[in-house]
Amino acid sequence: MSGEPVTSVSHTLPWAPRTHQNDLWEALLKGARRVDVVAHRRWGKDDVAMHWAAYAAQARKGGYWHLLPEASQGRKAIWDAVNPHTGRRRIEEAFPEQMAPEFLDGEMKVRLRNGSTWQVAGADNYNSLVGSSVAGVVFSEWSLTKPDAWAHLRPMLLENGGWALFLWTPRGRNHATRSFEARQRDPEWFTLRSPATDTDVFTDAQLARERAELVAELGSEEEGAARYASEYLVDFDAAAPGAYYAAALAAAERAGRVGRVPYDPALRVDTAWDLGIDDYTAIWFFQQAGREVRVIDYFETAGQGLDAIVREAIAAKPYVWGAHHLPHDVMVRELATGRSRYEVLGGLGVHRIQVGAAADPEERVSAARLMIPMCWFDAERCALGLERLRAYRKRWNRATLSYAGPLHDRASHGADAFGEFALNRRGASGAAAGADGGEGRAWRRPVGGALSWMG
Repeated sequence: MSGEPVTSVSHTLPWAPRTHQNDLWEALLKGARRVDVVAHRRWGKDDVAMHWAAYAAQARKGGYWHLLPEASQGRKAIWDAVNPHTGRRRIEEAFPEQMAPEFLDGEMKVRLRNGSTWQVAGADNYNSLVGSSVAGVVFSEWSLTKPDAWAHLRPMLLENGGWALFLWTPRGRNHATRSFEARQRDPEWFTLRSPATDTDVFTDAQLARERAELVAELGSEEEGAARYASEYLVDFDAAAPGAYYAAALAAAERAGRVGRVPYDPALRVDTAWDLGIDDYTAIWFFQQAGREVRVIDYFETAGQGLDAIVREAIAAKPYVWGAHHLPHDVMVRELATGRSRYEVLGGLGVHRIQVGAAADPEERVSAARLMIPMCWFDAERCALGLERLRAYRKRWNRATLSYAGPLHDRASHGADAFGEFALNRRGASGAAAGADGGEGRAWRRPVGGALSWMG
């Protein structure tokens, strides 16, 4: 999306982009209003964005925001950051004296002589920004930012012809990766992918040393190489730091086990659930043929009651059902109704429920790791579920500087449901296989060695 070129201010301030930043800078000067840049560490993404906001604020009076995932990150990374080459604060370099800036420290805001303002804020508190007038927004660390923030802010920019700049380094395949790949095909977007091997920021020797140090610091060749590939080579498929399943899923993709996996009417469909109350509910859909596990579908929602979930995820599907695997807390009775969710689901027509035993999260992880090499995933219908599995990772303990158990975030619900099936599928299959269950026929399953619908 292009607007009027901003050439009237292109040389009014004592700053010029570095060689590897020229394409981005020229696109902005020519009027690009939707820009997505994924680049390696120390590329200078925030530096370019601040100087661009300063230029744009001279050309057009308005409000400009520089958003980090959390406001506390913005103070450290942007507001108080010092350029090690000059010893000056970066915001003072971006907004020099001739612009007559007023620095409001408490609000992390700069007010300019012409009435424009520039402010550092947290995208996690985007609701407080809705309703304000804005001419330009920077999403820094976009891969770590809640995508809801862009959904809420984009109407304002669309209405007033404002611009948006997305800056990030990969964190596995998530919303940032999906958005970037879609935007590459959209002529209204300027996109740039810039690994360290394509710039002169680091020498080959420095990059080799960075890789070796990451391996040493993380204590694992796999973890260190993945971190290096993500942060320096801008590899979308590199495992996120502490990721449980990213390497196994990458191996599945290389082996061709992520693609089109059609529903086979001759096989029943098992499900595995993670139920949220005021949180996410996730459901996986599986078909088993011998040792082969076909992952044919994934459903996720938030804030819906069980009736709506069953209507959308179960009743609307054309599948012949096998066992429905649910976690042990489905048996807990709610104080308000005196009924358990097990009973509610039964009343909604969900039968053959297999309730798993209480298990340590690491048990589910171990079971899932053993099952993934047996899995074939439908890439389209399971796209969000695969994203959740890739992003599921260990929690970083800042006090001990070590990983400590699974991190509870958006990814954990889909990952817990997947692990629930991996942990309980064998025992539940035997219990359900011989029963009619009121559905008109016995549950028959192929026997013998691993089969493949691909063959």
